[in-house]
Amino acid sequence: MAEWYDNLHPVWQALIRVLLFVGPLLTMVPALIWFERRVLGWFQDRIGPNRVGNITFQKKDKWVPEFLRGKKIRLFGLIQPIADGIKLFLKEDITPSSVDKVIYFLAPALALFPAFALGATLPWGPFKGLTPVADVNIGVLWIMAISSLGVYGVVLSGYASNNKYSLLGGLRSSAQLISYELGMGVSLACIALSTGSLKLTDMVTAQEGPLWGVVPAVSNWNILTPHGAIAAVVFAICMVAETNRAPFDLPEAENELVAGYHTEYSSMKFAVFFMGEYAAMAVYGGIFATVFLGGWHMPIPVRWDYIAESQPMLSGVVSYFQWADFWMAPAWFLLKVWIIIFGFVWLRATMPRLRYDQLMSLGWKTLLPIATVNLIVVATWLLLQEVAGPGPALALSVCTFAALWIIFRAVTRLEPAKENFLPNREISMVEVKPAEKPEAPEAAVA
Repeated sequence: MAEWYDNLHPVWQALIRVLLFVGPLLTMVPALIWFERRVLGWFQDRIGPNRVGNITFQKKDKWVPEFLRGKKIRLFGLIQPIADGIKLFLKEDITPSSVDKVIYFLAPALALFPAFALGATLPWGPFKGLTPVADVNIGVLWIMAISSLGVYGVVLSGYASNNKYSLLGGLRSSAQLISYELGMGVSLACIALSTGSLKLTDMVTAQEGPLWGVVPAVSNWNILTPHGAIAAVVFAICMVAETNRAPFDLPEAENELVAGYHTEYSSMKFAVFFMGEYAAMAVYGGIFATVFLGGWHMPIPVRWDYIAESQPMLSGVVSYFQWADFWMAPAWFLLKVWIIIFGFVWLRATMPRLRYDQLMSLGWKTLLPIATVNLIVVATWLLLQEVAGPGPALALSVCTFAALWIIFRAVTRLEPAKENFLPNREISMVEVKPAEKPEAPEAAVA
């Protein structure tokens, strides 16, 4: 770290760290909107935004250089998010007369707050003086605590709007929160247990070791371990539900609730909700990359230091990769985040919206049991590893997982069969019979 930075007052150092985090995050939001619209157009076989920002030079304009006259520069709609922002700034701000005005105006800010509070703990590089903004010792607990506050903005906006559709959207979000946040918390507990720390920076450091402790050339990314892969799948599903993205966007289901919790919001208040959703996508992508994908390291799980030591002839080439891994850390981190955001968009373009009972069933009957079994197996493996060594610990952990899975399946089969309260009904169309021809009147008897 530069000497001038170390000599600054701690307040100025904190301000620089905040600006280095908040600036890129706010800049990413318009780019995310454009990216999603373009990718959705690609998935759905349509054009997407492609007009706003194109520059056409006149053929006879004397102020234009000759090589540009008559040319058209296409920017693929890159200016569209800016045009949308200007429209929202200038749009009439309507406040219904019957709303609870204090809570009504406070709710959008509460919806935006969790994204910034969570992102402040994410390490986006090896530069300890610059990142993260706050390296808290309770990193995982902080994630769970702050993420649960995100629902307050949704619930309070639905309550304050004095609108039945908005209230239903807010209540849906509160019930949805309980069902998936339990699975999310248990999946993160598995990683914290195997890492031995709650700090996100320690989780990144733990993933720099050899894979499973036996493959020295490959980094021990959590997603490459059995328990980490299960936790990653559970966390990814819960992460999509946390951000109210399709197929879990039930609080704002337009085919049922008009626009859900933000029905009565317009202009910039609606834009703040919009901004909070996209900022949350980026932040949760960063959390997933930090916990499961090696953090700010290159997107290939290779231990360059081991290769340099074991293969001295490749030390010259490896040194370039080590340099890129260190100095390009922010770029690698952003690349992983954008790949995860692409997954968000892919889900929206592919999956239909779930019914509300399907979401609750997924959270309580599938995600939570799987995450709990995974946590028990990890705890068993760590305990037996200390007592009997890695070999017996791995074998007994597999047996424990199999036994727990058999118990889970046996318990689910004991559930009494539900009565079919929506029986199948068949509708048969009435066959149209040909009209009978009237009988000809008998000829009069002569």
